[in-house]
Amino acid sequence: MSQVRLSDHAYVSIVDIITTQDMEVGARLPSESRLAEMFGISRAVVREALMRLASDGITEARRGSGSFVKSRPSNRLSLFVPTPELPTTLGSYEVRFVLEAEAARLAATRRTAQEMADIDDGMDRLREALLSSAPAHAEDMDLHRRIAAATGNPAFLIAFEALFPDVEKIMRAGVDISRSRPPEVIATMLREHELVVGAIRAQDPEGAALAMRWHLWEGRRRLMP
Repeated sequence: MSQVRLSDHAYVSIVDIITTQDMEVGARLPSESRLAEMFGISRAVVREALMRLASDGITEARRGSGSFVKSRPSNRLSLFVPTPELPTTLGSYEVRFVLEAEAARLAATRRTAQEMADIDDGMDRLREALLSSAPAHAEDMDLHRRIAAATGNPAFLIAFEALFPDVEKIMRAGVDISRSRPPEVIATMLREHELVVGAIRAQDPEGAALAMRWHLWEGRRRLMP
């Protein structure tokens, strides 16, 4: 088994410990050496898995104290993302932080009047879907595509499409989980998209990049309880 697959195995196993043992946020995980012993792998692989979990907002390391539960994946998340797929699916956020923030930045600088109209239309469609009982993930995906297309660089759209399987799962889960919560959660999701679109309309590249990064950060956080 490759180092990457071993790391994935450790990642999933740690998530299983958190969920099956119903560990509370703030609870301390077993030590690296104990986890390595439990999984039959090296501490280096466990350390890599913990670093990835920390990047995904599930655990946090405290110097000299070990790793602790920072947030627990929502129980509804497993309806869309099987636990073995979590490392890859949540890991796509690391790529999206770079890719989509830069796409929003360039779209704000380069978008044409027609591309802005297309983005506004995509925003209207997403708003209508989110405020109804429709699934809304297709409209969400479409708006992000329109922003990537407005960069004027086809490579952004190609790169975004390559992430489609994981992004679609995340968007489906995000809408479903948000709808299971108070109405203001959907309102917040809408507002995040509106801030991105507004910055692109205002041709504010830094504001667009920041708004997109914030939206993605909050989107990942919504996948947790």
